[in-house]
Amino acid sequence: MKVLHTSDWHLGQRLLQLERQEEFAQALDWLLETIRQEEVDVLLVAGDIFDIGNPPNQARQLYYNFLRQLLNTRCQHVVITGGNHDSPAMLNAPRELLQAFNIHIIGAATDNLQDELLVLQNHDGQPALVVAAVPFLRDRDLRTTLAGENFDDRNARLQAGLTQHYHQLAALCQPFQQQGIPILAMGHLYAKGAVAAERQDNIYIGNRENMEAEHFPDTFDYVALGHIHRAQMVGQCEHIRYAGSLMPLSFSETADDKQVLILTFSPDKTLTIRPVEVPVFRRLKTITGTLTEVQDALARFAAKADTRLLTPWVEVVVDATDYQPQLDTLLREYCESLPLELVKIRIQRPLADGDALRSVAVPDLEDLHVEDVFLQRCVSMGITNEIDQQELLATFRELQNEMADADS
Repeated sequence: MKVLHTSDWHLGQRLLQLERQEEFAQALDWLLETIRQEEVDVLLVAGDIFDIGNPPNQARQLYYNFLRQLLNTRCQHVVITGGNHDSPAMLNAPRELLQAFNIHIIGAATDNLQDELLVLQNHDGQPALVVAAVPFLRDRDLRTTLAGENFDDRNARLQAGLTQHYHQLAALCQPFQQQGIPILAMGHLYAKGAVAAERQDNIYIGNRENMEAEHFPDTFDYVALGHIHRAQMVGQCEHIRYAGSLMPLSFSETADDKQVLILTFSPDKTLTIRPVEVPVFRRLKTITGTLTEVQDALARFAAKADTRLLTPWVEVVVDATDYQPQLDTLLREYCESLPLELVKIRIQRPLADGDALRSVAVPDLEDLHVEDVFLQRCVSMGITNEIDQQELLATFRELQNEMADADS
């Protein structure tokens, strides 16, 4: 039995308002070809299939075309779980139809935990693999707010709810474990020790690290995680892993090696895990320095550009001690003849701090997370106490979840 673990496609995502449809199409074509060449039996997609709850039609078309083409491969089963970016209603809408093709969709938790337990059969109709397909669990799936409950109490109850959810599923898996059938779990959360390329921690109210490696029951032979875009093990546990995003979703991810994970179970249930590197479809590059240094670096980068790839996108951060008029125009004109697209220009200005100088970047609104804006608003309203800010932020996240559920 051969399984491919991937996650965090974020179909429909735009980078600085730039359309990425062609990149996503190439990434899914590569994934489809890898499934063919590797003769994968089961595909696991651990959340964040789409970037927003109501994705554009082009993104939906990519998704359904990919699933349609999978029917012509050896892949017998597909398991897709919802992430915090996904709309459960949108994912679940064609669930009954897709089920007929052994494409299993778990968009959100239900009242019946048994719905998350999938017993996948082989060509002979025998149980070959059990998957505890846990989607992103919203706050209401994990806890109820108690009167007088403080911030720390809410966090503790949420973590306890996550751990209990996996242990209850593990208990349901016991009969299959006794039969020697491999058992996998899926999840979309922030595990302790995971390293993110950028801010990806605000998935639950109040706490950054939702679970620890030891919280996952030993019943699971492998835990396929999503949410963190950097591929990695959790807590030095070989069998608990993030596959990472399928391609870089921001300039902060350009240093990451993108990959999918191939799991092979031998007849005696021995598991081998092999990463398969995802090729680059478009180079994203950040260049920092003085104006002269940036221009020289742009020329060197352009000289090495791979013409087989999509046009590279470049952001530059210019160290500007003195104001330079028409810097934006100057750089864009410089890049007109280069085989790249300059998509963003930022200026770092040194600010006096006593006798010392420290360099800070002037932030753009598009660079800020929505919660950063909320916290800045709190400060402007005179709310500077960290505990008070975190309490308000917790309420803000609850309202966001409720609005997202209403929209879906």
